[in-house]
Amino acid sequence: MIDIHSHILPNIDDGARSIEETFNMIKEAKNVGFDVIVSTSHYMEGYYETNVPEREVWVKAIHENLQAKNIDINLFLGNEIYMSDNIIKLLEDRKASTINDTSYVLFELPLNVEPLNLYDTIYELQQYKLVPILAHPERYSFVQREPELIYDLVEKGVLMQANYGSIIGQYGKKAQMIVKKFFEGNMIHLLGTDVHRQNTIYPKIPQIMSELNELIGEEKLKELTEINPRLVIQNKRIDIEMPHMMKLNFKEKMMIAKDEAFGKVKKVLKSKRK
Repeated sequence: MIDIHSHILPNIDDGARSIEETFNMIKEAKNVGFDVIVSTSHYMEGYYETNVPEREVWVKAIHENLQAKNIDINLFLGNEIYMSDNIIKLLEDRKASTINDTSYVLFELPLNVEPLNLYDTIYELQQYKLVPILAHPERYSFVQREPELIYDLVEKGVLMQANYGSIIGQYGKKAQMIVKKFFEGNMIHLLGTDVHRQNTIYPKIPQIMSELNELIGEEKLKELTEINPRLVIQNKRIDIEMPHMMKLNFKEKMMIAKDEAFGKVKKVLKSKRK
């Protein structure tokens, strides 16, 4: 299997906190069936800004160490780029990187607010012959309220990468419910762990794979965990199935509304305590 989204490099972002943790996470990945990991450290202007040459040194050193220890796992370089008007310049200046220097770009959005320039940014990437991959669409609160946005983005050529942990509720019930809707609508094209710490998501992969196998079937699961990620790394075209428009039913809408109302109450109570 190929982990297309990870934060394994030490002290680069909010991922691994030491080289020891890096190697522990890699060993965990190997133990549950991953033979390739793409390191997609955050790139966020003014916050996480480790450039490509620095991260290349880390990846090369870690890979050589793994070979010396006969740990058969391959590493590739990428980024999870926080959406910006400057993505093209960041790539040209080798501050941020595509996945394995291909045409595929993994990017993320603000968790709670849909950016006004989202469609402009996607259009610009595509004008430069780049293929946008949106990280964990199920986690964004504005997507949870209006999942039709993802259908529209897929129609416009954006690929979707869901997190394994969403399947078991790691990011809450809303993300868990929405990601299952996306699977039903053929709107997920890649799976990644988004791992940040050892002893978190990797040990749960066998359980998650079992649930996914029941949900989408063995053939589709292989497509999302092996075939499509390998096409990305090799810079080959991914032919996707037509998405199906899906809408939330009344019960699902009520669940989201109730959860949001509870969140607002918590914020009010927290502010009163200060």
